[in-house]
Amino acid sequence: MQLGTRKALDKAFSGLGIVSILLLVTALVVILGPIFVRGSRAFVFRGTVEYRRLMFEKYHRGRQESLESEMAEAARARQPVYDMIAAFEEELKGMSFAQRRRWRDSLDELKDLLRRLLGPFPGRKRPVVIREQYGETRWDRAQVTVHDVLFVESYDYSDATKMGTLVYAPRVEEFRGTSIEPLFSYVETHAREMLRPRRTFYWRFLFDESLDAHMFGGIWPEMLGTIYLAVGAMLFAVPLGVISAMYLAEYAGEGRAVSLLRTFISTLAGVPSIVFGLFGLAFFINTVHVSSSKSVLAGSLTLAVLILPTIIRASEEAIRAVPNTYREAALSLGASRLRTTLTVVLPAALPGVLTGIVISMGRAAGETAPIIFTAAVSVGRPLKVWQTLTQPTPALPWNICNLATEHAAQEEIVHVQYGMVLTLILVVLFLNVVAVALRARLSKKLKG
Repeated sequence: MQLGTRKALDKAFSGLGIVSILLLVTALVVILGPIFVRGSRAFVFRGTVEYRRLMFEKYHRGRQESLESEMAEAARARQPVYDMIAAFEEELKGMSFAQRRRWRDSLDELKDLLRRLLGPFPGRKRPVVIREQYGETRWDRAQVTVHDVLFVESYDYSDATKMGTLVYAPRVEEFRGTSIEPLFSYVETHAREMLRPRRTFYWRFLFDESLDAHMFGGIWPEMLGTIYLAVGAMLFAVPLGVISAMYLAEYAGEGRAVSLLRTFISTLAGVPSIVFGLFGLAFFINTVHVSSSKSVLAGSLTLAVLILPTIIRASEEAIRAVPNTYREAALSLGASRLRTTLTVVLPAALPGVLTGIVISMGRAAGETAPIIFTAAVSVGRPLKVWQTLTQPTPALPWNICNLATEHAAQEEIVHVQYGMVLTLILVVLFLNVVAVALRARLSKKLKG
């Protein structure tokens, strides 16, 4: 090959590599950027006085004197709203039945929105459901509710050639000329005084239990469940995977049976994870009966089977990469083959083995399909270690899916969904950073 052609190819490949790296970085920014921005809102947001009341009553945090002072000021700002509602209800009593019927549905809808914004009306019995005991706890959600109070959502079908167009009509038009008419301008201008938003850093989002199906609180049961499942999977998979890799690399030799075994391992690495979930349900729960139903133990065993091929292949390649001179030197000093493998080859291959283990651990922490059938539940309390043998647990991957698709109020807890995603990414990132640090340290130690 001519020198000019070689240089041109080198430049082309170098340019292609740079472009590929830039595309990868761009993809990461596009994908992870919104997750970090929206996920951070689970930790940093503007909490209203209702949020601080919730924290004090449910988690016993905050100063009672300060909270009572804030609630008194908020109550003074809210009182005109309640007075206008009461005045209009008195006005309805003097109307005919047809007139009352005309206003009643609109008034009930307005009162429901105000209860969602400000909490239960004074003097009324406190609801049992937690989400109905408080108004909006986050200022961003409060602004959405204020908009719903001020405007009625409808669709315009006047143009038959197009689909209906979403329009927002001022709700005040429904009550024009009544005593409740000034309420809408009052809510618009005094929303901050009624809810008193304040910037809040909620770091306990990671360690609080959730309330009312994640309407409030944190994600500690999900975090703990994910840790149990990932660590449990590694406890089962790592010894089996490393021992299998040692056998294949040091003892098995070459033959048709070994070749077929490696083919099976490679095939298992490509099997869809949902298949492993069904296998875990059928084998570990229904056949072996490791637990009577879903449990962390069954989920860990299923995840172990899922990541076992990855650990075997990564460990085998790392062991094969150890120079033969290491083995020859140990054997020449009288060490047995087993001792050579355990004390010379395996420590030298440990950085590569560790990389495969951490990659597998990240996959185990993020898998959803296998734990749906074997370990995960939507809502639950943090488990003690001994409870993992018999009981299921919430877990971040499954609860992310569940909250995004099946929760009755999924639009109101978007911050929780993204907060869980961000937490899961950070957990996996932390594991990888630890692996890189350990690998670098081990490599440095082995080099002397």
